[in-house]
Amino acid sequence: MRDYGFWVKLATRASVSVALLLIVVKAGAWLMTDSSSMLASLTDSMLDSLASLFTFFAVRYAIQPADNEHRFGHGKAESLAALVQSALITGSALLLFVHSIQQWVQGSPVQQHQIGIYVSLFAIVATLALVILQRIVVAKTQSKAIAADSLHFTSDLALNTAVIVALLFNAYGMGWADSVFAIGIAIFLAYGAVRIGWDAFQSLMDRELPEAEKQQILATIKAVPGVLGVHDLRTREAGQVRFVQCHIELDDHLSIRQAHHIADTVERQVAALFPPTDVIVHMDPQSVVPDNDDTPF
Repeated sequence: MRDYGFWVKLATRASVSVALLLIVVKAGAWLMTDSSSMLASLTDSMLDSLASLFTFFAVRYAIQPADNEHRFGHGKAESLAALVQSALITGSALLLFVHSIQQWVQGSPVQQHQIGIYVSLFAIVATLALVILQRIVVAKTQSKAIAADSLHFTSDLALNTAVIVALLFNAYGMGWADSVFAIGIAIFLAYGAVRIGWDAFQSLMDRELPEAEKQQILATIKAVPGVLGVHDLRTREAGQVRFVQCHIELDDHLSIRQAHHIADTVERQVAALFPPTDVIVHMDPQSVVPDNDDTPF
């Protein structure tokens, strides 16, 4: 857990720093160029900074160990932060869409294309360095919060490239390109916000683990010697921690010590599949399980 905390803190500090740096640089470029595409890029960087700040604090809260008031840990803080991010991104995308339509109708020209292009190139280099660091951290920690943040910044590489293309088009007399690209970026941001919000909502609603993981859990349980069947499997996820509950069916004539040993084995082997995982196993004599209860869920 100590290594996990070090790496996720390093990644969140780096993302906040890069986002704040790009805000300053892009704000200056937008004031000099009056480009909708540059405003779109600036808006995205501002959202990145908010998202990174939410992730910064959410990760620190989420990695705290369980306490007397939060016996299941604090992992849902990540999902709650993502839900707030989704709302902010959606609102900003709507404002950007309206501004771009207004500029298109008014036909406002873009000034000093070169500055916008140079700033976008700088943003690509800085973002690429951050994404490389984040992917190293994800490989070491499997943090979903950092993985989501990395995915967001990875999309920024395409966004900054789109800004460069829009400014080049505009420089050659195609003035509509700047507004059109900005509208496309606004739609892209709104789509990403809906996806982030939906996933966060599902996590807060205790959505089941993916079917492939559930099948792997069932196979592991059934492979434990002494387990005659399994039913009432329930799963959920909060932050980096998975929670698994199930009923295992055992021979009626086992002693309490023998049944306890089998249940402990099930808990250890399931927990080893996707660490960290919290596992609770209930033991049922096979004779009390209804004959028609042939489903593990």
